[in-house]
Amino acid sequence: RHRHKEKWAATASRIPCTRLALHHFDSSYSLHLGALWPSVRAALLCEQKYGALLNSFAAADHVPQELELLNAADFISEAQQWQQGAAVGEARACQEGSDEGRTLMQAGMVTQAEMSPPLCTSISSKIKCYTFPRGDITRFRPARPDALGLLDYYLLDAASLLPVLALNVQPDDFVLDLCAAPGGKTLALLQTGFCGHLAANDISISRTKRLYQILHSYVPKEVRDTVSVTSYDGRDWDQVEGGTFHKVLVDVPCTTDRHSAMEEDNNIFHKRRTKERQMLPMLQLQLLMAGILAARPGGAVVYSTCSLSPLQNECVVERALDVAEAQFNIRIHVEDLGHFRRLFQDTFSFFSGCRLGELVLPHLTANFGPMYFCKLRRL
Repeated sequence: RHRHKEKWAATASRIPCTRLALHHFDSSYSLHLGALWPSVRAALLCEQKYGALLNSFAAADHVPQELELLNAADFISEAQQWQQGAAVGEARACQEGSDEGRTLMQAGMVTQAEMSPPLCTSISSKIKCYTFPRGDITRFRPARPDALGLLDYYLLDAASLLPVLALNVQPDDFVLDLCAAPGGKTLALLQTGFCGHLAANDISISRTKRLYQILHSYVPKEVRDTVSVTSYDGRDWDQVEGGTFHKVLVDVPCTTDRHSAMEEDNNIFHKRRTKERQMLPMLQLQLLMAGILAARPGGAVVYSTCSLSPLQNECVVERALDVAEAQFNIRIHVEDLGHFRRLFQDTFSFFSGCRLGELVLPHLTANFGPMYFCKLRRL
């Protein structure tokens, strides 16, 4: 009669966040990706593949040769060589008097993607990232310091460089990285050698400390002095410096699908974070709008996530286009990035069903991503 009732709610085993995430992904991504989902799911649950972003500021001339001996290759220069070869082939076909190309052009059958400027003319040759071939799961050794203490390369998901390449930074551009921490894309932006000034912002002070660490480990002081690191709420950036940047990268917080499927720690599918997760598309929209307002007329904005969710990807972009025009009388042009799919098809697996932008799908033989990116031009 006097026994205490067991507090079952406190003692019952909690459903792992990773299982909650997978249940959510199974119900939504199986509809979105269809027959592709089982292979994408399997890749999400396997070890991620990395690329080695070479640090052009370090004295590490020996590193490319070292990596090439391991059968790694710079996927960006390989794409440039492929593009140049294709351009030579097209020029030769024209010289041989083929009227077919002109006929297609006149008939309007050539897509804008096929007419895109060559990638090799629009990115800095200083960006070099080595990856192992498809199916090769060799791991890179940890980065090593040079005589001045600068590390020779930075390991990252190679797909995360695609938004930086899409941004197409030009000499003396003022660049904003609105959600910069932990710092991989910020470092890649500096590797272009083109940033006249780089503003690297992140609302999280603890994550901003990690960004400072990256900059000190990889970048010499004279280059660090061109970077301003801040911890503003990115949604309010237009109140700080509106309409001033040539290029803006908006790499928003998202469901980080790979992390959510694999790691319990800091998992957004924890029940205490349900409201935060549900509010993500609104936060992403607000950040993208802040990025658009921070860009000067004619400037470019690249929006990116590491999620497969169309609600966080195309839907956010579509909503931003509507809000920009309706509330701010700003017209936006969505640029076609279809040439990225052709140039990098040997390194990444792309999803062909995006309404806007491009999406890298994890694949067992090329286990990068997910990475969604979409380029907008403020008119």
